Amino acid sequence: MSDSLVVNEIYLSLQGESTFAGLPCVFVRLTGCNLRCSYCDTAYAFNVGRKMALEEVRAEVWRLAKPYANPKLDIRNPSLPLVELTGGEPLLQKNSRPLMTSLCEEGFTVLLETSGALDISPVDSRVRRIMDLKCPSSGEVGRNRWENLAQLKATDEIKFVVGTVEDYEWVKDQIAQRCLASLCPLLISWVHPLTAEQQDRSLKKIPAGQKPISRRELAERIIADALPVRFQAQLHKLIWPPEQRGV
Repeated sequence: MSDSLVVNEIYLSLQGESTFAGLPCVFVRLTGCNLRCSYCDTAYAFNVGRKMALEEVRAEVWRLAKPYANPKLDIRNPSLPLVELTGGEPLLQKNSRPLMTSLCEEGFTVLLETSGALDISPVDSRVRRIMDLKCPSSGEVGRNRWENLAQLKATDEIKFVVGTVEDYEWVKDQIAQRCLASLCPLLISWVHPLTAEQQDRSLKKIPAGQKPISRRELAERIIADALPVRFQAQLHKLIWPPEQRGV
C-alpha cells in the first residue's frame, strides 16, 4: 500500500466546534465520503483532491504550526496548534491512521472528525475522536455503527447535528436509553442552512413530515429539558461566510 493520502485541503484556522472551540487548529481535510447527509456543507470534498505522501502532509502541518512553537522548547513538542483530520470521512483512507499516530508522537493534540459509520477501534488511543451519531433528518440514521459506543473514551466526544424537532426528540431518547452522558462529552450542532453553492444533488433529502427547528428553539429546548450537552454555534460560520473554504 502506498504511503499516501488523497487530500482536499490543509489549512490553519480556529477550531469552530467541539470542546476545543476557539483554539488554533491545522485542518487536514481528506477526500471521499461514504455518506450523503442532507445538511452536508463540504460536498466539495467528496471527489476532489490530490495525492500526497504522508511525509508531505506532515511537512505542511509543521509549516503551518511553526509560528506557534515556543523558542524555549523543542519545536517537536508544540502545545498549539491542534491538528484535526476531517473530510469527507478520514477513516475511508487507511493511511489516515499512521498519519494520526505520527502526529501524536510528535506532540500534537490530534482530533478526528468522523461520521460514526465506520469502525473507530483501530484509531490510536491518543487521538480525540469526535464521532457523529446521525439524526433522522440527515437521511443516514440507518448508517450509525452502534458498536462504536463501546470503544469511546472519556476524552472522545459524541456530536449530534440537529435540524428538526424529530431530530431533537431522537437525541433525547438516545441519550436516555443508551446512557450516553456517562461515556464522554455530548455536543449538539444546529443545522446551518446551506447556501446555493453548497447544495449538491447527491445529498439525501430530509424525510417528509419533519418540522424544522430554529437555532433559538433548539437552545431553549436544551435548557428546558436540562439536557447534558454542549450547544455548538460553529464559530467559523459566525466569523466567515458559511460557504467560505479554508477557514
